[in-house]
Amino acid sequence: MLQGWIAGLQWDDALALLWFLGCWAGYGWLAERGPRAARGLIGATHQHRVAWARALLQRENRVVDAALVGNLMGSVSFYASTTIYIIAGLLALMGTVDKVMVFAANLPFAHASSRGWWQIRLLLMLVVFVFAYFKFTWSMRQFNFLCILMGAAPPPVKDTATLESEAEQMARINSYAGDEFNRGIRAYYFGLAAASWFIQPWLVVGLCTLVVWILYRRDFASPALWALRGQA
Repeated sequence: MLQGWIAGLQWDDALALLWFLGCWAGYGWLAERGPRAARGLIGATHQHRVAWARALLQRENRVVDAALVGNLMGSVSFYASTTIYIIAGLLALMGTVDKVMVFAANLPFAHASSRGWWQIRLLLMLVVFVFAYFKFTWSMRQFNFLCILMGAAPPPVKDTATLESEAEQMARINSYAGDEFNRGIRAYYFGLAAASWFIQPWLVVGLCTLVVWILYRRDFASPALWALRGQA
């Protein structure tokens, strides 16, 4: 099978694969560890999570906080369930590669590739959504950890040191869970861009570039970010 892939190697398919991996990994690093990461949505939401945790520790009744966490977990659960269906569909397609090739050949601007490269395309899509599933399920587990911390939180205290320690701990777990959810959503964006590879490898290059631009605008230059940072 490997020899078949090598024999059918085309430079534009190889470029599409490398561009896709570079955009996905590169933007993940930029958004989470780049020089502007602390000034983006990730940094802004963490500060609000710290404020939320401080307010929670000052409340006697924490039913509202539990409802908020339940709402977050519901969103993650929806995506995790949806991802399972996508993975099942891709696994079914793996057994019908020849039919997919015949169908795609009739599409406008279809790019002719070997059967091996079609298998790589499906395998890439499968890897992307398996990755997303792992991220969503890990996010759900960390929200469960947050529930444990909320349940173990002490009653309202005057001790500032204790308050800050507890608030920072809950905010970190909350942010870790949110970051994992963001990684899963990001995988969806790039997975949708990768789907265009079934038509034309240059579409992957263009759509991955577009996805990076959209994500950058949302993470670093969106009205939502300005609102979170208290800017008009």
